[in-house]
Amino acid sequence: MEFSDVLKFYSNPKVKKEISEYCKERWAAIECAYKEGKRVFLRYMGRGGPPLTINSTEELGNLMKRFKVLRPRTFYASINKYMTLKSVEDTDNMDNIRFSSPIWDVDGSETLWRETLDIAETIINYLESEGVEKSIFLKWSGRGVHIHLNEKAFSSEILDRYNPLDVAFSVVEYILRKKSSEIREKIGSYEPGKRIFKVENKIDLKRVFTCPLSLHREKDLCCVCFKPSEIQEFSIEWTNPYNFRHNSDWRVYAEGEADNLALKALSEVRGYRQWTLKHSVVSVGKITRKTGKRRVEALAKQRLGRFQVMALLQAARFYILTGDEEKAKSFGLNRAIFYAWAKHRRVRGPPLRSLTGEKEAAVKRKEGKLMYVGDEGAYISENGWFAIGGSEQTPKDYQREIERKINAVVPYSKAWEAAVKYLKGLPNDALLRQQKFFNSAYKPVRDKFLEIVTRQLG
Repeated sequence: MEFSDVLKFYSNPKVKKEISEYCKERWAAIECAYKEGKRVFLRYMGRGGPPLTINSTEELGNLMKRFKVLRPRTFYASINKYMTLKSVEDTDNMDNIRFSSPIWDVDGSETLWRETLDIAETIINYLESEGVEKSIFLKWSGRGVHIHLNEKAFSSEILDRYNPLDVAFSVVEYILRKKSSEIREKIGSYEPGKRIFKVENKIDLKRVFTCPLSLHREKDLCCVCFKPSEIQEFSIEWTNPYNFRHNSDWRVYAEGEADNLALKALSEVRGYRQWTLKHSVVSVGKITRKTGKRRVEALAKQRLGRFQVMALLQAARFYILTGDEEKAKSFGLNRAIFYAWAKHRRVRGPPLRSLTGEKEAAVKRKEGKLMYVGDEGAYISENGWFAIGGSEQTPKDYQREIERKINAVVPYSKAWEAAVKYLKGLPNDALLRQQKFFNSAYKPVRDKFLEIVTRQLG
């Protein structure tokens, strides 16, 4: 296809509408062909510029003009939708992710497209058995099919509790684990083709997939969407860019229909952890005709981060001494931030107080802007929450920074129970004295607190 044909294709109003609407709030990418077949992959608006975005048909047209010399050909968009995309840092901020799309990548062949869809049906049937039906759509990407679960199939209750990327990764991985044997059997029954069949979990922080109606980067076909009910009708002819057949119902979803599936998946897989816990086990879920086995990349053992352990134990400490669980969360996050900051700055915290007795030790009263827990003082805001560096730490902040990240490894409720039980078993002065708490309560378990939780789970 000549570049003039590419420009003509992307001038089609329907094509522009589908690409731009799919790209809204996503991090976009453009693959270009430049000079002697050299390919260029664009993800930013120029060197050092903000992430590339497409939020309207006008923006799409402007990008085609801006990068015309590079000959844009294929459009991609991230699995994540973001709250803002104004800087490079926004793409690394886990709390900036609004939604994340579970997508299964079934890599097959143009000539064996019927067999490729047969494999896809294994995953779709499992989704439907879990009550997920309206939110599924498929895209024929070129040599295979992408199975999408609309990111809004999860309710706000799930997405407020867990990071959307944790949900997406877990759901994809969970189903691959459940259906790996059946998929292997199907792959084994096919005549070997020129290409190897693969079913993969490619969910990661910066992953992109082809946009609806985008041209393939090499082949003269476009990426068309269709619903599961159309699988038996599908033909590779639908991808003809000059006469494509495409279903715009990729927008359709039923909020909350995937909640139960998400909870099951998170319980088993425990989320996507590469960004903060580089000690996790990640299952890639790759199944091939050649090996007939799922390959698992073992990165390292699971564990809770020290920051999360410190916050959890400090919160449990405050709760045991005062009985106030909400303020305990504020104190826990506050102390975790302080110790992380003090470690790098080598500074001392607020002054210690002398203790005259256990009753006076577990104080609830304020002294100026300080509130003491045992002999350890921490600043408190006018709103009654603990604060550091001019910012207060609320229970909601604790839920986002501590509870949600612990939930990605073990159920938070079990970790909380384990923390309270562990601290209640220590001498009382380990809770009342700052140095004793750090050296006798925190340090011995900071890298193996997960073992305590696991033992309690039985």
